[in-house]
Amino acid sequence: MIACIVSGPGAPDEVKKRAEEIFAQHGVECWHATRDHAETAIASRLAKTDVLMTLGGDGTFLAGARLAGPRGIPLLGVNLGRLGFLTELEEDQLETGVTGFIEGKHRIEERTILQVELLRGSRRVARSMGLNEVVVDRAEDARMLRVQIEVGGQGVGVIDADGVIVATATGSTAYALATGGPILEPTLRDLLLVPMNPFALTVRPIVFSPQQDIVLSIVRGPAEMRVDGGRRGRAVATGDTLRCSPHPRRLKVIRFGPPEDFYRRLGDKLGWGRPLVPMK
Repeated sequence: MIACIVSGPGAPDEVKKRAEEIFAQHGVECWHATRDHAETAIASRLAKTDVLMTLGGDGTFLAGARLAGPRGIPLLGVNLGRLGFLTELEEDQLETGVTGFIEGKHRIEERTILQVELLRGSRRVARSMGLNEVVVDRAEDARMLRVQIEVGGQGVGVIDADGVIVATATGSTAYALATGGPILEPTLRDLLLVPMNPFALTVRPIVFSPQQDIVLSIVRGPAEMRVDGGRRGRAVATGDTLRCSPHPRRLKVIRFGPPEDFYRRLGDKLGWGRPLVPMK
C-alpha cells in the first residue's frame, strides 16, 4: 500500500514525520506533497496511490479532494487548523485514525464533486473541479450581474444579483450557508444554487435534483469565477457561459463515526441548534 500525505502551509514538520512513521509501522510506503503542488507534477505518483491523507485545515482537505476524488483514492483528513468542519480527526487522533483505516475499522462516505467549464462561444476557456462550490460574482468595478439560468436544458429564469453560487451538498455549509442558503446532508447528490444579494426579494436559493447540468449565461458582466475559494479568480466576460455538473466519480471520504456525526459537528463547529439563552 502507498499513502500520499498532503500538508497545508502551517503543518509542523514533526507532525508530518509522525504521520509517516505511523504508516511505516503498518508497512505502508509514504510520499509527501503540499496542497499547492502542481497536479501535473505529481499525477504519475497519484496513479499508484492507495490512500491520501491531508494535514491542515479545511482548505487543505479541499485541495486533497481535488486530487483524490477523480482518481477514486480514499481521503483521510486530519485537522490542524481552526475550524476543521470537513475533517473528522484531530491531531491527537492521528495514530488511531491510521490504525483504524489499515484494520478496516472505518466506513466510506461518498461526496459529489463539482466540475465547472467556462465556455466562450464554442470554445472551452477553462475547466476546474471543486468539492464545495463555484462562485461567480461581479468584477470589482462592475454593476450588478444579469445571469440567465438553465437546468437540464430548460430555462429557469434570469436574475439580477451581485453573483451566483452553485454548491454541492458538502459546500452547503460553506460560502452558500453564509449567503443564506440551506444546509444539505453532505452525501446528497443534489446541486444548490444561491443568488448573492439579488435585486428581487422573491429570488431565493433553489435545490436541483441530481445528474443535471446547471448552465449560467452571463447576460451582463463582467464577472469573476472562483472554485473552492481559490485565491486567484478567472475573468468571465459578458456572453460567457458556465456549465456546472457533477463529476462522474464521487469523492470517497474515510469516516470512523456514524453518519449522524454530521449533525453533532454542525453543533460543535457551527453552533447550529445551540440556544442563545441557556436552557433551564
